[in-house]
Amino acid sequence: MANAKVIQAKQDAVDVVTAKLRESVTTVVVDYRGLNVTQVTELRKQLREAGIEFQVLKNSLLRRATAAAELTELDEALAGPTAVAFGTEDVVAPAKILNDFAKKNDALELKGAVVEGRVIGVDEIKALAELPSREGLLSMLLSVLQAPMRNFALAVKAVADKEEQGA
Repeated sequence: MANAKVIQAKQDAVDVVTAKLRESVTTVVVDYRGLNVTQVTELRKQLREAGIEFQVLKNSLLRRATAAAELTELDEALAGPTAVAFGTEDVVAPAKILNDFAKKNDALELKGAVVEGRVIGVDEIKALAELPSREGLLSMLLSVLQAPMRNFALAVKAVADKEEQGA
C-alpha cells in the first residue's frame, strides 16, 4: 500500500507541474549550481515580487510533465540541477529578471524556456529579456499615437500666437 501512495504522490506532482507548464505564458529553466543561499534568496525575492513562481524540480519529474504537456523539446535543457520559473502574467518578466540576475551572477545559467507554448533557446531568452516590459511598450505606443495630435496643437498655437503678435 505504501508503494501505491508514493506512486500516486509522484503522479500528483507531475500533474501539478504539467498544469503549471500549460498555464504559464513563460517558463524559464535555469541551472542554479554555484549560487549561495543569499543569492538564491535574493533571486526568489525578485521573482516573487514580479508574481513569478520559482521551484527546484527533479529532471525526471520535469521530463514526465513536459511529455504530458507535449513540450518534449525542452528535455534537452534538463541536465544537472534544474530550477524553473513559471510566469503567468507578463511574458517578458521571467526572462528579464533571470537574465539580469545571470549577468550579475555567473553561477546562474539559462538553459531553455517555453514562451506561449513554444520552446526557445538561450539566445532567444536573452533577446526576449532585452524587450521593454508590457507597460513600457504601451507607453511607447501611446506616445507615438499622441505625437501627431500634439504637433497639430503646437502648430495651431503657433499660428494663433503669430496672428496675435501681428494684430
